[in-house]
Amino acid sequence: MGSFKAVLRQCLMWVEGWFDVAFGPKWNPVYYLGSLGYFYFWVVAISGLYLYIFIDSGIPAAYLSVEYLTHDQWWLGGIMRSLHRYASDAMVVMVALHVIREFAFDRYRGSRWFSWVTGVPMLWLIVIAGITGYWLVWDTLAQYVAVASTELLDWLPVFGEPVARNFLAPSHLDGRFFTLLIFLHIAVPLVLLFIMWVHLQRVGHARTNPARGLAIGTFAMLLVLSIAAPATSHDMADLSQVPSPVNLDWFFLWMYPAADKAGPAVIWTGAFVGTFVLIIMPWLPPLRKRLPAIVNLDNCNGCSRCAADCPFNAISMTPRSDGTAFEFEATVDNDLCTSCGICVGSCPTATPFRRASDLVPGIDLQDPTLADVRHQIDKQASKLDGEGRVMVFGCDHALQVKKFGNDRTGVVSLPCTGMLPPSFIDYVLSRRLASGVVITGCRRGHCHFRLGHAWTEDRIAGIRDPRLRNRVPRERLTRFWASPTDGKAFAQHVSRFQATVSTLDTIEHCSRDVPETTATISEGEVVS
Repeated sequence: MGSFKAVLRQCLMWVEGWFDVAFGPKWNPVYYLGSLGYFYFWVVAISGLYLYIFIDSGIPAAYLSVEYLTHDQWWLGGIMRSLHRYASDAMVVMVALHVIREFAFDRYRGSRWFSWVTGVPMLWLIVIAGITGYWLVWDTLAQYVAVASTELLDWLPVFGEPVARNFLAPSHLDGRFFTLLIFLHIAVPLVLLFIMWVHLQRVGHARTNPARGLAIGTFAMLLVLSIAAPATSHDMADLSQVPSPVNLDWFFLWMYPAADKAGPAVIWTGAFVGTFVLIIMPWLPPLRKRLPAIVNLDNCNGCSRCAADCPFNAISMTPRSDGTAFEFEATVDNDLCTSCGICVGSCPTATPFRRASDLVPGIDLQDPTLADVRHQIDKQASKLDGEGRVMVFGCDHALQVKKFGNDRTGVVSLPCTGMLPPSFIDYVLSRRLASGVVITGCRRGHCHFRLGHAWTEDRIAGIRDPRLRNRVPRERLTRFWASPTDGKAFAQHVSRFQATVSTLDTIEHCSRDVPETTATISEGEVVS
């Protein structure tokens, strides 16, 4: 399993890198798979509401009402129908890719099991909603789907009498059938929407909307497709004849040809076993978790920054328990904590300049502690020599920075780059432990802990507490967000930056003003 995941990760990172080149990190669709799924859901819902106004029930009223929308009102109703169809297919693709990506990057175990498990029933509901939608058209494809579905249902020991016999002759079917279908086709997406809300309850700062440009672009793509290749119906269903041939929507209806070949027993067994395996996957095997974050009340003033920055809602502010004048204290839910350390980077007491007492911030990881990080910085700095000395701060889940260490490059790897308080950058530069600081971590939009790179950028830019002090020379700081496949590009970026800070050192040593043209190396972006 580990080897399979490794190969899958490499393939996905390669694709992501090229998408970064084509669209830029901000509009890379691979980083918005879940939110694109949400976006397509709303396209389906809005277009479906319009179609519902015109859809009639009964035979042949259902078929004729869809034909009216498709042909007589092609300029709006036909486009809405096509949008409804293609956005549904796109939602299936986004959800499938989202599941594969979360699996490949191991983002479904440990504290993240809740989102994974609540996502499993969503898969069933999406398929059910799609199938009932095809029934409503009541063409020969709908007839095929209805007969095949009821034959599958009849295999289950649920119904007292065979359901499929309702489709043996036209006289066995009436308008109540379509009324029931319309109810199901509306009720199932409503249940799906509720579970989607539950799905995100343990996710802090959940991103349910894709980047605006990406949303506009993908919607335009669906709109052009709807105009160029409008969705149309087959001939009207005729229960006195066997529907053949039919053009299947393979995104939703792939299981029916499989059922024709293998039989309902294989399909249901595969569905139930597959569902069970998906549900228990977060514990196959259980994730070996790091120790959770701990709160030190002697240094916690209840500022709530750690709670605001936690990506998984693992920290809450509760009434003070130590009798001090502060109103609240941070409380860590060990079951939700992913041990990313982002909360440590947000704590205003996490400063390396403290020497009179031990470096114990208000909230800290147990492995590594913030004191361990400072010790590692001092240790790496003591090995540096020569011009262009730089200190690299990396992430355990991104590019492995330890292999880039040498006599001019010190390396410190953290559980997440977001664990690094801005004061540590100040510490390295003001104490002249290195001439420059390089910060790296997961690609933009690809942070293993979701928000590490975003919070780091905001803290450096001074728009999020704790802020990087103005006294820190920005020309001696660079960032390069990279994945394990970007080692060559990262090495080149570090080499250029070392040349820049070496020049700055020479100029500073000669007591000349620093020209504005040598201000900084522009932030590196990923090139695969």
